[in-house]
Amino acid sequence: MQAVTAPLDLDAYLARIGLGLPPLADADGLTVLQRAHRLSIPFENLDVRLGRGISLDPDHVFEKLIHKRRGGYCFEQNQLFLRALTAIGFEARPLLARVWLGATELPPKTHTINLVRFEGEDWIADAGFGGSYGPPMRLAEGSEVMAHDGAQFRLRLTADLGWVLERRGDPRSTDGRSNNTDWQPQFSFTLDKVEPIDLEMSNHWTSTRPGVRMTSLSIVSLVLPSGFATLTDRHYTRRNGDQFVEADLDSATAYRLRLNFVFGIALDEVEVMGLGLY
Repeated sequence: MQAVTAPLDLDAYLARIGLGLPPLADADGLTVLQRAHRLSIPFENLDVRLGRGISLDPDHVFEKLIHKRRGGYCFEQNQLFLRALTAIGFEARPLLARVWLGATELPPKTHTINLVRFEGEDWIADAGFGGSYGPPMRLAEGSEVMAHDGAQFRLRLTADLGWVLERRGDPRSTDGRSNNTDWQPQFSFTLDKVEPIDLEMSNHWTSTRPGVRMTSLSIVSLVLPSGFATLTDRHYTRRNGDQFVEADLDSATAYRLRLNFVFGIALDEVEVMGLGLY
């Protein structure tokens, strides 16, 4: 496996995420780059569900997410994002995280984020979390930031789990409005060095383990200017500011159209039927 920081065609990446020029390697530049990435490249695990597996070969990831205009899940997204960060001039490396949303016991390390260092400070940046959008954050106890959808995030340093990212403001009510005023753990991580083989192992478990979320459901999501759109199996939700839409897609044709027009993913009829939803 090539290094996760293998060079990439920066112009093609920037064109994919709608930026004409690379931002500066500073806090504003990091925020601009991650947000543009999440607004443009959907999170999705459809290749897992189609039995194709997930390759972390950098050339394959670039071809899939940039040239084929597909999406990917965290191991693909944050590898691509890390390579772009490095090309722009950031010092960055991957970390592994445990996702706590819905967990009832210690979860495995099934998520990857990036540790980014500039101007003498460490930040975390995540272009690949499929459940919500968290802006880049300075790595410091009690660090807080608010996302464009109104959700708040904060970091805590714990003795047993290391760093914990918490979120407050999940929209869980039927009208899409937030009714969660308590801080909820989203994921935890340490700053241990992560090698490419560590990412390969976590990626393999996440994409092949029977009964886990990534192998049991067809998931697609995309960050919107003030919200989030998701397609979980046949169920579609979209919230953007005060607007909220929810529907169950009752045909393969409706699924293909929603997949294309909302998320920018073009699958043919055979591929959609291969997901086993209809």
